[in-house]
Amino acid sequence: MSTWERMLRWEERHRTVVDAIGAAVLALVLIPLTIIPLGVTGDSPTVWSVLLIAPLAWRRTRPVASAATIYTVALGHLLLTSFPVLVADVTVLLALYSVTVHGVVWGHRVAMGSAVLGGLVLTAKLYDSDPPAAVFAGVFVITAALAAWAFGLVRRSRRERIEALMDRAERLEKERDQQGVIATAAERARIAREMHDIVAHSLSVVIAQADGGRYAAQSDPDAATRALATIAETGRAALTDMRRLLGVLRTEPDGRLRTAADGPGVLPAATTPQPGESDLGALVEQVRASGAHVSLVRMGTPRMLPPGVGLALYRVTQESLTNVLKHAGPGPRVTVVVQWLPDAVHLDVSDDGRGASADSDGLGQGLRGMQERAAMFGGSVSAGPRPGGGFRVRAELPIPPGSPVVQDEPERAGTVPSTPTTTDHEPASDTSQEHQR
Repeated sequence: MSTWERMLRWEERHRTVVDAIGAAVLALVLIPLTIIPLGVTGDSPTVWSVLLIAPLAWRRTRPVASAATIYTVALGHLLLTSFPVLVADVTVLLALYSVTVHGVVWGHRVAMGSAVLGGLVLTAKLYDSDPPAAVFAGVFVITAALAAWAFGLVRRSRRERIEALMDRAERLEKERDQQGVIATAAERARIAREMHDIVAHSLSVVIAQADGGRYAAQSDPDAATRALATIAETGRAALTDMRRLLGVLRTEPDGRLRTAADGPGVLPAATTPQPGESDLGALVEQVRASGAHVSLVRMGTPRMLPPGVGLALYRVTQESLTNVLKHAGPGPRVTVVVQWLPDAVHLDVSDDGRGASADSDGLGQGLRGMQERAAMFGGSVSAGPRPGGGFRVRAELPIPPGSPVVQDEPERAGTVPSTPTTTDHEPASDTSQEHQR
């Protein structure tokens, strides 16, 4: 901040002191110019001059009161004294300018009208003794008042524009801070959802494989070896995903994201594309290896999904299958149905496990995370026990208009052509019976 800007800010904070000093200096200049030509005989011009100058001390803090006082004193000496015009009458113009810049709208309008009225009164008082001089004096007073008013209006407009810009800058700064807080909260929620999906699914697979390998260790050593291999592979994949996810939070002291060029240290693992709808087959195979009987059925014509929608579809499926491993019991049969419609993609994950009788951890973070993911893209998720046993998760995610059809895609197991099909699916139970899994 420059010295001039600091002085202006100090002057703005101490208006009364500055205006009082200015009024005192003006009095030292105007009073001698008033009494020397007139002498000090009869009526005292010094008193009237002091009464005219003193209200300038609060011309900016109380502009209307200052202008009203000065106008009253000026009218008083015009009507009551033998000297209708004083050098100190210039304060009338200063008061008009001040009330125009700093006062209310009606205040400066009334002040301008009063100045015109004062010019007419001056003309009438001087007209009998010298008509041409009286007319000249009246025109001069009114013209000077109009000039002071015009300058005041220009200054007022500039001040209001500056204040509006400052207010807008402050609001934009507050909005920027608020947007930063909102973005931080949203990113924390996103990371929490990703961590929950990665950790919960991977640990569920690891636990299932560990239990199976422990029971099969004595009777079928090869099965135990396969279980250990699956555990290792799942752990590595989860660790890679976590490193990739947390790597975006690591920065250098200068604010840069850490890269391999920065030397050894904790670096994000090699990044891979975020999973999407095309990765559901690998996800099903992973869960199938954990002992669950999982079937994947695709219906309709697949289309390209935006990365966010594809990731949401994958994570909802992953969380649904994780819940199956955690709560459905031993050897459940699961059906994953992905149905492509003209404007949306439907997901249905149903199992024949324990359903409403399954134990719950009481947290319900998985279901909440699925609903949040779908809501971000205008979709919805419903979940609840199936009539007769089992559990079902249904999700619907809109497809952006004009999404291209997946071309030259190899035939995938379980894919149903886009011909009319009928499937026997039980309706989802009422949301009031929703089971927090």
